[in-house]
Formats: sequence, structure tokens, C-alpha cells
Amino acid sequence: MNPVLKVVDLEVSYYTDAGRAKALDQVNLELNAGEKIGLVGESGSGKSTMALAMMRMIKPPGRIENGQVIVDGTNLTSLSEDEMLRARLSKIAYIPQGAMNSLNPVTRIGAQMIDAIKAHEPTMSKADMKARSIKSLESVELKPEVFKMYAHELSGGMKQRVCIAIGILLEPKVIIADEPTSALDVVTQRQVMETINKVQAEMGAAVILIGHDMGLMAQSMDKVAVMYAGRLVEVSTVKEMFTEPKHPYSQALIRSLPKLDVRGVFQGIPGLAPSLLRLPTGCAFHPRCQEIMDKCKTVRPENQMLASGSRVTCHLYGEGA
Repeated sequence: MNPVLKVVDLEVSYYTDAGRAKALDQVNLELNAGEKIGLVGESGSGKSTMALAMMRMIKPPGRIENGQVIVDGTNLTSLSEDEMLRARLSKIAYIPQGAMNSLNPVTRIGAQMIDAIKAHEPTMSKADMKARSIKSLESVELKPEVFKMYAHELSGGMKQRVCIAIGILLEPKVIIADEPTSALDVVTQRQVMETINKVQAEMGAAVILIGHDMGLMAQSMDKVAVMYAGRLVEVSTVKEMFTEPKHPYSQALIRSLPKLDVRGVFQGIPGLAPSLLRLPTGCAFHPRCQEIMDKCKTVRPENQMLASGSRVTCHLYGEGA
């Protein structure tokens, strides 16, 4: 099976007055149609940058410096601006983090949806555009009346579902959801995730869910990818990630989850995530790692495939480990 999404050696840097910050460092990822992967890591690890880079939405002083993003056989990084504009929503869609800040407050929901369709299919009749928009709203369990409403008339969960409806208007092959449940209560979070899972199953699209909630990943994803300091340090199935995490950072993330049998005891990860302007030599995680070896301080680990099928970037699994 050919992967519907293939990210090859993707690199993104931000050029600031303090110097160059490498936000993505040779990121490689593959995803098949119908697969769901959760992208996790501390704030500043590069998760949202990766989503924006795949959408070609990195703004100055940021810059995509190397790599390819191939969706359904099309290399998005080689497209012109006009071609990329047409690829967004039709090949790859982005559900933003803050739905309340993503919708135009002075334009009706329906008009925003029709604008999105018109940019890709200008010859379609207005009646067909409206019918497609209402069908998309109904697929995320919103009533047709929402088409004529403004964003301020909707609850937080309804706004988030409107963003999902806009994202699936043109049935893209890849859907990126950037923390779609943040700032929502737990009941609404569950409804939003059920909606994403439902439309994903109907369309057979690949889904990338960005977030911090490991419990959410365990319940709804097929795979988990862990990011640290701009690199993917581990990619494995959900079952393996929660039963046998390989990378010391993945293990620390799993240990930090609250446990019912040990109430009131929380185990954090010592130290702080490094500044991207001044990354440690060797492995970026070595100042916080409990499994540190001498070579970790000087030699940068390479990403490698294990017998289980997981990919890990750690000297514990390299040659001579």
C-alpha cells in the first residue's frame, strides 16, 4: 500500500535577532489512508510548526528550508502559490486550534463555506454549493440552520464542529487537527473527537491529531508520534507506546500520567525543554535523560527502525547498544 502522506527530511527554521531557531529537524513520517496518528510532546517541541509546514503556511521569519510533503502523489513543497491554494482543503485540510478565533465574526457561516468551495470549484452553481455546505454541516451533527448563523451565536463545541465541516468540504486525503479539543469541557471534547472519528471513517482520510492529552490519543488513535526539540524521537502503535515505550522521553511522558492506584502523587519530567536557539550537543534530551551515556552528550542519534516496526531516535537502540 502506498502511503497517502509522506513527509521526507522536512526542516523549518525561524530567523530571529537572537539567531536561527531550528523548529523542525529532518522530520520523516508516513501515513496510510484511513490511519490516525497522534502527535504529542511538550509545548515548543515543533508540533504546530509541523502542521503549518505541511500546509505551507509558515510565515516569516520562519522558512521551510528542506524536505518534501507528498500527499496522494503530489509534492506540495514544489507547487506554486496558486496550486497550493487549490491543494488546501482538496488534498490536505487543517482544523485550527482556536475555533473561536478562526471564524470570521461578521460573516455568516454559510458564506464562509461557500467562499471555500468557490476558490476550488468556481463553476459550481450557488445552489449546489449551498447543498454541499449543508450536507457537510449535517455530517458533523449540526442543523441546517447553522448555515445562516454567525459565529457568536454558536457554542464553543459548535464552532469547533463548523471548523471540521469546513475542513471536510472537499473530502481531503489528509486532515490535520491542531488541538481541536483545547478550551472545551470534557463532554464537548468527547463529542468533537467522536465527530472527527466519524467523518474520518466515512471519508477514509488519514488524520493527524496534535495534542498533549495522552489519554485522548490512547482512546482514538492508531499510532503515536512523539516530538522533542523539533525531531520525531519515537513513532509506534498506540498499544506499544503505552505498554512498551522505547525512547526515554516517551517513557517519561507515560510515567507523568496520573494513576488511579497512586492518588495524589504526580511524577513530572525533570528540567526544562531546551531553547531551539541553543540546543545541547549530541542528543537534545540528554540533560534530562535517566539513561544517559557518554556518547549521548556528543553524538547525535539517528532515527532507526526496530524489529517491532517502531521508529526510535536513541543511542540505546543503535549499533553496539
